[in-house]
Amino acid sequence: MAVIKDAADYQGRFVWYELSPRDVTQARDFYSKVMGWGVQDASLPGMHYTFFTIRNTFVSGVVRLPDAAQSGWIGYVAVDDVDAATERLRHLGGTVLAPPVDVFGVSRFAIVADPQNAVFALIKWLRPRASPLGDATEPGRVGWHELFATDCDAASAFYGELFGWHKPDDAAADDPYRFFAVGGDTIGGMFTKPPLIPVPQWLYYFNVADIAAAEGRVRAAGGVIIEGPLEIHGGAFILRCRDREGIMFALRGPRRRGVGYFQPASPRVQPR
Repeated sequence: MAVIKDAADYQGRFVWYELSPRDVTQARDFYSKVMGWGVQDASLPGMHYTFFTIRNTFVSGVVRLPDAAQSGWIGYVAVDDVDAATERLRHLGGTVLAPPVDVFGVSRFAIVADPQNAVFALIKWLRPRASPLGDATEPGRVGWHELFATDCDAASAFYGELFGWHKPDDAAADDPYRFFAVGGDTIGGMFTKPPLIPVPQWLYYFNVADIAAAEGRVRAAGGVIIEGPLEIHGGAFILRCRDREGIMFALRGPRRRGVGYFQPASPRVQPR
């Protein structure tokens, strides 16, 4: 991974992740058990907010949803100008779900959707070193980003225009799984979604130290394993899961020898 030195290095990268559940207490309990995260309340009058932490460093947030809103994980991509990026997104066929707004002088963000209605956010940090972006290989952090698209070719073109994401030099030209990179870092992939995924969406892969132990924690906490463990590049394994509320998330990590039973790799499962 590249060394992030200043604000310009953040551009086009996912820098924050936020969970919007219907039951905040249940979500805090579930993810703290599965991921081993600490929980820090940061609620203010009229706004309920919780940080998940690793060794007192913020890694993601939890915000209570209005009753009519859709629950799920959302990733925030850094841009140098949220308002300009929002207008560029409109021009490219995307939708603005929540217009740009400042948050306590720390950041400016907008909630948006791509032309296929996969939801994500745009963000600019307003204070130096405000971003909590850390080592993407560290357990507990997001190490991979995956888009389930209706039309992978169109999605790849859209995000390339919006963020400058590009195909890595070592990616096969005819691979249906489209890896994408920022600078010299491959940070995710996208593919045309299978029928079992009802709508286009982003899926975030959290790193774990041991995939078998993580599977056990998901089940013990009341979650559901949708798929896996499945072997991917480099001998790592992934799990695609749902939490107790039905929100989809994923885990990625090594297999400890002699622990558990693992299915053979699926040809369409490509995360690095």
